[in-house]
Amino acid sequence: MLELKNVSLRLPDQKEILRNVNLKIDDGKFVVVTGPNGGGKTTLAKVVSGIETPTAGAVFLDGCEITNMGITQRARFGICYAFQQPVRFKGITVRDLLELAAGKKLREKELCNYLMEVGLCAQNYTEREIDASLSGGEIKRIEIAAALARDARITIFDEPEAGIDLWSFNSLIDVFKGLRKKGRSVLVISHQERILAIADEIVVVAEGEIRHHGPKAEIFPMLLGEQKQIFCPQQEGRL
Repeated sequence: MLELKNVSLRLPDQKEILRNVNLKIDDGKFVVVTGPNGGGKTTLAKVVSGIETPTAGAVFLDGCEITNMGITQRARFGICYAFQQPVRFKGITVRDLLELAAGKKLREKELCNYLMEVGLCAQNYTEREIDASLSGGEIKRIEIAAALARDARITIFDEPEAGIDLWSFNSLIDVFKGLRKKGRSVLVISHQERILAIADEIVVVAEGEIRHHGPKAEIFPMLLGEQKQIFCPQQEGRL
């Protein structure tokens, strides 16, 4: 179980990004974090992954405090983070990235399976460099394939739908369902209704605080109702 206790994060200019956040994520849960832009969603994900260190409060994994562990140490504990804007690595191939994520050499069939899950043909991609020749959608799908190869206990996706087409989005939904079937915990930052609709739990973050957290059956209807415009106005298909 992952737990945040009274977590706050204040910038050097004293601006408070997170304020007294308390959150529990049980093993095997698919949790979607949503809310208005600039409300603290991505910062919350970065605190969980170890990219950001809270200025107050603590983070625990299975009762062990990991607050001061960085992203590499947390990766060893089974926490994986997929960036909203994936990094490009000139000189590193897709094969290299997937094998680094898996921590071992991968058979051709394994490489093919990971790439097929995100809608890519292994024959066309395994030896390609992760550079500017890849589109934003391609690099996004490759990063998701790397997250699958990592097979982490907890995988965090920051707006994974950004920059991908409808066909790839359908594959993305299948990826989330597959991770849940395997008993992995998934934390997704998203406004997309179709992603929210398959969540176990929904967390609404606004102005650095958790405003709502509960089962999808409780929170989702509220987001679709009268308060929809509060969270993300004028964005069709998004909350």
